[in-house]
Amino acid sequence: MNRNNDNAEILNDLIQINNDRIEGYERAIKDTGIGDNDLRSLFQTMANESRQYVSELQQHVVLEGEEPATDTTVRGKIYRAWMDVKATFTGKDRKSILESCEYGEDAAQRAYERALEDSEDLSPDVATLIMDQKMQLRQSHDKIRALRDRQHA
Repeated sequence: MNRNNDNAEILNDLIQINNDRIEGYERAIKDTGIGDNDLRSLFQTMANESRQYVSELQQHVVLEGEEPATDTTVRGKIYRAWMDVKATFTGKDRKSILESCEYGEDAAQRAYERALEDSEDLSPDVATLIMDQKMQLRQSHDKIRALRDRQHA
């Protein structure tokens, strides 16, 4: 595989992870109680953040001469099914929803870390984009974790 294909494959993996993240936060918005407008707003912001990341990643895939991914990962679909089962047993309280969101944020961090492990194969502009997005995603992860930590058991 040449560098363009390598870049496009890595970028498409990250597009799929961000699509998972969008679907996860849209699900979290639905599961969040009416009185939890602060969480709904935060989750909407994070879904929009991933929409922006997808747009940026897609632009680079097109520049590589490849077709951008439009779907989610199989793993993400399995995770959302697990969230359905978990919600049945644990309810949809703030802490449970935030724990599920943090799990998703952890998965996004791992995906970006794996992408950066291949950074010697990435063009400099793609590596910079991935590093920037990972750093911003880390801030989102930390917000979710801090909110989760403040919830009562």
